[in-house]
Amino acid sequence: MQWVLSLLFTALLFVSTLVYSCVLVAGFWLPYATRHSIVRHWARAQLFAARLICGLDYVVEGEEHILPGAHISYWRHSSTWETIAQAVIFPPQAWVLKREILWIPIIGWATWLMRPIAINRAAAGAAVSQVVSQGRARLAAGTWVLVFPEGTRVAVGERRRYGISGALLAVETGAHIVPVAHDAGRYWGRRGLLKRRGTIRVAIGPPIDPTGREPREINELARAWIDTKIAELGG
Repeated sequence: MQWVLSLLFTALLFVSTLVYSCVLVAGFWLPYATRHSIVRHWARAQLFAARLICGLDYVVEGEEHILPGAHISYWRHSSTWETIAQAVIFPPQAWVLKREILWIPIIGWATWLMRPIAINRAAAGAAVSQVVSQGRARLAAGTWVLVFPEGTRVAVGERRRYGISGALLAVETGAHIVPVAHDAGRYWGRRGLLKRRGTIRVAIGPPIDPTGREPREINELARAWIDTKIAELGG
């Protein structure tokens, strides 16, 4: 039965995402804050549907660590779930994402309207410079920057090297790094259709001040907190 419910939810996710994307594209002229409110409404609808159809809920701890102003969030990327939930849990964020996403008709256009930092992952040095230059502009405009420091989805129990771009952006702008751990991968696999029943736990960690620190040290501090917390969560 859970497979049937998961397939139903996935079908609704695709359809509703396309509908909301059309609304967003049609409203390209709207202010950024209004466009983000559309995205947040979409995200809340998906989380509600996941709870109603699949029995998949979530809880958040550490929300007091979300600082005023614009900063940088570091998320473990293990499923699609966190790409949805971040729009509800955090203030407006500009994602660092692969540029190929913008090539998807309608959905890619809608994503572009949310001012992401779309990089060519094959061009490592240029991608880092792009994250720093465009990230600086996003932060100055009052928008957070969301970084998946491992660069791609990582299965439960796996680890990848952290990229340097987010930490370098923090050093150059003074923005804090806010680490986020979660166990979504236990319930919503990175490539699987099955959404298991349960409650995803999200933990937001103490902000890391970049003042007087090197980018690699910042990454080490963020990784240490995220890895420790994920081990506690069992994810």
